[in-house]
Amino acid sequence: MSNIYESAEATLGFISSPCLTKVELRVACRGISDRDALSKPDPCVVLKMQSHGQWFEVDRTEVIRSSSSPVFSKIFLVDYYFEEIQRLRFELHDISSGTNGLRDADFLGSMECTLGQIVSQRKLSKALLKQGNTAGKSSIMVWSYEVTPYALVLPQKDFFSKSDPFLEIFRLNDDGTESLVHRTEVNTVMNNLSPVWKSFKVSLNTLCSGDHERELKCTVWDWDSNGKHDFIGEFQTTFKELRVEQEGKQVSGYSVGKHFDLLVCSQCNLHHLHTIIKMYSFLDYIMGGCQIQFTVAIDFTASNGDPRNSCSLHYIHPYQPNEYLKALVAVGEICQDYDSDKMFPAFGFGALIPPDFKVSHDFAVNFDEDNPECAGIQGVVEAYQNCLPKIQLYGPTNIAPIIQKVASSASEEMHTKEAMEYFILLILTDGVITDMADTREAIVHASHLPMSVIIVGVGNADFTDMQILDGDDGILRSPKGEPVLRDIVQFVPFKDFKHASPAALAKSVLAEVPNQVVDYYNAKGIKPKCMSDYESTRTFSP
Repeated sequence: MSNIYESAEATLGFISSPCLTKVELRVACRGISDRDALSKPDPCVVLKMQSHGQWFEVDRTEVIRSSSSPVFSKIFLVDYYFEEIQRLRFELHDISSGTNGLRDADFLGSMECTLGQIVSQRKLSKALLKQGNTAGKSSIMVWSYEVTPYALVLPQKDFFSKSDPFLEIFRLNDDGTESLVHRTEVNTVMNNLSPVWKSFKVSLNTLCSGDHERELKCTVWDWDSNGKHDFIGEFQTTFKELRVEQEGKQVSGYSVGKHFDLLVCSQCNLHHLHTIIKMYSFLDYIMGGCQIQFTVAIDFTASNGDPRNSCSLHYIHPYQPNEYLKALVAVGEICQDYDSDKMFPAFGFGALIPPDFKVSHDFAVNFDEDNPECAGIQGVVEAYQNCLPKIQLYGPTNIAPIIQKVASSASEEMHTKEAMEYFILLILTDGVITDMADTREAIVHASHLPMSVIIVGVGNADFTDMQILDGDDGILRSPKGEPVLRDIVQFVPFKDFKHASPAALAKSVLAEVPNQVVDYYNAKGIKPKCMSDYESTRTFSP
C-alpha cells in the first residue's frame, strides 16, 4: 500500500502558475552546538526549494558570529501557491571567518517542510536533523508573514470649472525615476463643474513597493484631444500620511475633516475623497486561524468495473496507482497542510455495503459511521483499498446525499462562535449523475455555506452534466430557479491530465479555492478571528 502512495506522491513536481501572493519568512535557531567545544558557531541558514526532485538554493541569511541562538535579520521572500506542494529545506551551516563559504563550512543540521505547513501554523518550530536524519538538540523556528495586501481606494471628486480633468499617481523610485501607478479616466461628461472619477484599487506593493514612507506624486491635468493637456496642479504625499489622514489627524499641508474623509490640498486646491481599506486575503484567513476541513467522496458504482479485473477503474495495481488514487493523493496532499489534526472523513456512494448489503450513497469508507475520519491522506488511501473487497459495486450515481452531508457540517460550523472552518469536498466519480435536480438543489444551498465542491471525473464517460454544475458557462440554478449565491463547484476531467503530473491536476482543481474562501468570508463580513494577534506578531520576536 505504501508503494502506491509513495509513487503517486513522488510524481508531484514543481510547476509554475500565476503567483497568488508573496510570503516573508523569518528564521531563528536555538541550542546550536559547535563541533569545536571551545568556541561558539558562526551560523548561516540556506533556504532551498525542491523542483523536479532536485534541491535548488533560493537565498541565504547573513552569517552571525559567535552565536548559539541566532536571530537572523535576513528575510526570505517566497512566491506562494496554494494549489501546489512547495517543499522547502532550511540548512544550517557554521561558516567560520576566513573560510571559502559553504565549501569549507560545517553542516549543523537541516529541516524540511512545505510552505503550506508554515503559513497554516504562522510559526513552525522543528528540531534540526543532522547527517543520517538523527535529531540533535538544536532547533529552528520559521515565522511567516504575507506581504501586506493593503489597497488604496480613491473615489475622488474635484470641482474644477469647465475642465476635463484626469489624475496621475506616480511612485518615486530610489534611483530618482518615477513609475506611473494609476491614471484615471477622463470624465465622460465634458465641462462638468463637479466631475467624478471612478473608484479604483491598487495594491500596496504597486503603490509604494511596500514602503509606507515612499513619496507619491499626484498630478492633475485638463485633458485635450490633441494630447497637449493643460497642467492644473500637483502635490506629494506618502501612504503613511494617507493612513494618518484616514484616522482624522492633522497633516502638514493638508486639512482633514474629523467626520469626513474629505482632503483639501492647499497646494493645488484639489478636493478628493479617499478611503484606505485592508483587503483581507486568503492567507490572512489561514494565518488568522481558518482551518480547511477536507472530505473525500468516492464513486463505487458498477460502471467502474469489477475491482478484481485489471480493466477496472478501481483495480489496485501493486506499483501503479489508479486514477482514483492519483487524484486523491494529488489534491489531498495539498489540503492536509491546512488541517491541524490531519483527520479526513472519507465516504463512498453507489455500493451495496455490509452487513445487509443495501445500497448507500454516503457510507463511511472505514465502515465506522460514528467516526468516518481517517488519519492523514495515507489513512484515506488504506481505507479505500481495504473496503473494495468488502463491498459490491452497484448504483445509481447519486451525489446529492454526500453534498448534503458535508453541507450539514458546514451549516453547523457557520453558526458557531468562531466560524473559522471551511469545508472542501472532493468527489471522485466515473459517470453521469442520476440525481441532477437534487444535486443542483444541494449546490445552491451549499453556496450559502463555508464550502467548496471539487469534482474529478475519472474514466471516459460523458461529463456534460458536470460542466453545468461547474457554472463556468452560466449561473447554476436550482430546479425552482434559485441561483447559486457564489460559484463553489470546480469540475475537471482526469483524462485531460492523463499524460501530465498529478501536480498539474491539483493545480487545476484547487486554483479557484482561495478566491472562494475569501469571497465567502467577505460576503459574510467575517474578519480573520485572530487578526489582532496576527498583526501583533509582525514585530518579530523568537
